[in-house]
Amino acid sequence: MVSKNQIKLISGLHQKKQRFANQLFFAEGVKVIQELLQSNFELEHLYTTQNDFEKVSPSNRTLINDQELKKISALITPNTCLAVFKIPAENKINNSGLIVALDDIRDPGNLGTILRLCDWFGIKQIICSKETVDIYNPKVVQATMGSIARVNVNYVDLKDFLSQTKLPVFGTFMNGDNIYQTALPQDGIIIMGNEANGISAEIEKIITNRLTIPRFGELQKTESLNVATATAIILSEFKRNS
Repeated sequence: MVSKNQIKLISGLHQKKQRFANQLFFAEGVKVIQELLQSNFELEHLYTTQNDFEKVSPSNRTLINDQELKKISALITPNTCLAVFKIPAENKINNSGLIVALDDIRDPGNLGTILRLCDWFGIKQIICSKETVDIYNPKVVQATMGSIARVNVNYVDLKDFLSQTKLPVFGTFMNGDNIYQTALPQDGIIIMGNEANGISAEIEKIITNRLTIPRFGELQKTESLNVATATAIILSEFKRNS
């Protein structure tokens, strides 16, 4: 059974302010929770409607019913389980190899998908502007499908960070060098911009290499690509070239 205080706490974790006040976040679904349990994330408590997760200590596991799960879930159709984890301290930035930097990404689904893509392509570091959606937002955690456990994410003043880096900085624009015809390095920072406005003017000034994904459509009328889709194409090309 889940108590009223537990319901209040978990409901509060839907909000960024409460997540950071309590230094807790939650994940839903067997796959995501299993991935996090096998990582360095520390479990606070697990709530499940099934007799599963036998390896979790009974003191950290509560059997609940479907109605109780619905009260604490962020999903329209709740899964069978929800787990609360402690928010870890940010790891030191790994300032080498390929780094993805996100300039004001607002959509949780996009951030979660980009994190999964980085995991797929072996990108170990994501740098986020402070305006970018919180990595521990429930929708972001859900969209990562467990990849949140394998990619280092840091929030920084993006302008300051880029001003100090010695790595080449790549930006994605509608007008730039054709990515399919450009020699791409193994080390560098790839900037992905806001869904509606693209890369901000102050970040654009720091970019040393402008790239574009050319349109092949006959009418050339498509305005832009979804930022997660563009990230997939760009990472694929960087890895193919390397």
